[in-house]
Amino acid sequence: MKKLPSRVYYIFLFGFLYIPIFVLIANSFNASKSRNVWTGFTFDWYVKLFNDADIMSALANTIIIALIASTVATVLGTAAAIGIFNMKNTARTVIMNATYLPIINPEIVTGVSLMLLFVFLKINLGFLTLILSHITFCLPYVILCVLPKLRQMDIHLYEAAMDLGCNRRQAFRKVVIPEITTGIITGFLMSLTYSIDDFVISYFTSGPTSQTLPITIFSMTRRKVSPKLNALSAIIFVIVLAVLLVMNVREIKASKKNKNRR
Repeated sequence: MKKLPSRVYYIFLFGFLYIPIFVLIANSFNASKSRNVWTGFTFDWYVKLFNDADIMSALANTIIIALIASTVATVLGTAAAIGIFNMKNTARTVIMNATYLPIINPEIVTGVSLMLLFVFLKINLGFLTLILSHITFCLPYVILCVLPKLRQMDIHLYEAAMDLGCNRRQAFRKVVIPEITTGIITGFLMSLTYSIDDFVISYFTSGPTSQTLPITIFSMTRRKVSPKLNALSAIIFVIVLAVLLVMNVREIKASKKNKNRR
């Protein structure tokens, strides 16, 4: 009986979160444009989605920007995390507070600030400014993902590698990187997710020929919402779900291997 309230709570919570998504996916197969009347099953909206040049162009821009920004942010963030980890306590505290600021700061402030900076530097708003702005707000997330792994690492492993004949570069590549790989991957995936999802900062730093998917969707919702957006949202949901399942399966297999070795 004690478990009944908690089960009801979880059912209500997950229902509140996922029922709207399932309704959206169902509407993506509705032959009618109406969201209230079901007139038959169809794949037409998916066909029209892939034939829509504006959406496909925006999707390509979004993926390219996200991959470039996430990769650069992961490299810079990992290097920054290692540097912060080796700082003294006072300097580390100051830098960490500066790292938290872009995360706590409202996105509209960051977006307007970056736009004014690019205008001041006379950089035309477009593909380059989008990549730079996405690297800027992704960088703190990578640092915050890598730092805990550095704290968990046994520093004596690095010293032992040096004693056994490795130079600094070899010890870093063979000891430090494997120890923090999980944090690096997590930081990359978080950066990729936030970059694809970002609207506010992209809105202020994009140009007329460099629209991302969230901006394109926003401009389309000013008019009557097309069922093509339902189809697009369904595809994104399925892809994210598949990635999560693959990552979870890999983690389960890795944990089983570690248990068997012990």
